[in-house]
Amino acid sequence: MKRKTRLMAAAIFLAALGGWTVMNDTQSARAAEAADHTPEIATLGGGCFWCMEAVFEELNGVLKVESGFAGGVGPASYREVCTGHTGHAEVIQVTYDPAVISYNQILAVFFATHDPTSLNRQGADVGTQYRSAIFTSSDEQKRIAEEAIAKLERDGVFAKPVVTQVEPLKGFSKADEHHQDYYRRNQNQGYCQVVINPKLAKFRREFSGMLKR
Repeated sequence: MKRKTRLMAAAIFLAALGGWTVMNDTQSARAAEAADHTPEIATLGGGCFWCMEAVFEELNGVLKVESGFAGGVGPASYREVCTGHTGHAEVIQVTYDPAVISYNQILAVFFATHDPTSLNRQGADVGTQYRSAIFTSSDEQKRIAEEAIAKLERDGVFAKPVVTQVEPLKGFSKADEHHQDYYRRNQNQGYCQVVINPKLAKFRREFSGMLKR
């Protein structure tokens, strides 16, 4: 499925789910007053972490996004992970306020902004380090992730089967500092111009109601 079509399909899917509907400003304010503001963390692998980080930093309710690695054994460096031999995936850790944005909404954006039907590949990035994966830190996160994938499959949102792995988070290695806030600090770099800019433009159009103001 082409990227534009996938974004539109997932955005429609998001709007169709009562529990995933974006709250308006009044609803958000009421939820914020009533809910626990303890931040929560989502750990997601959807290809190059530079792209993922650029998208999630723009979401209302997201407090922090860090790029790093998960899914392998022990800590690892960018150079080691790029060999594809460590078992790690490039991931982002999204710290968010659950009173403003839910884990379901986080996952909706995740599925809309990468190709969850592509095995060990996102565009020109090929290897197990670029696999689609959700690393869960609780039984509740595992349940929500598995239910989301099942509904995507049941509703035929994508033309091919979803290959996103759901596995427990066993550790997170933060990438070196020059990988953090990469897009914001390197917007004139070729990769940002050719790959990230078009992705962000489509994301902003389809999820305008979820962006920071």
